[in-house]
Amino acid sequence: MDGGAGPCSCQLAVFTPDGKPAGAADVKVRIAYGFGGLRRLDLEAGTNYDGKVNFTGLPAKVKNPPLEFHASKDRWVGVATFDPAMECQAKHDITLQKPETGQTK
Repeated sequence: MDGGAGPCSCQLAVFTPDGKPAGAADVKVRIAYGFGGLRRLDLEAGTNYDGKVNFTGLPAKVKNPPLEFHASKDRWVGVATFDPAMECQAKHDITLQKPETGQTK
């Protein structure tokens, strides 16, 4: 998924609670960037068979870092954080879990 807003990228690997790749998991991120955070970018992509998804074209400076990548599949959810100012080219894992009481997908 290319955001077209900058030079940074974040590769995510999503896993089920038992450690298997979570193919077809949904991953979302909302990005506010630019002067005063006036520019906004909502990205959403699904993982491949191996549970991986790559977000490219992310801005190097964002308002209120870190970015939060929210992953979900079936009844499981997970989050990974990423600050492009600290690591412009990142790789993170997300292990999905049952949501806490009151938390929704």
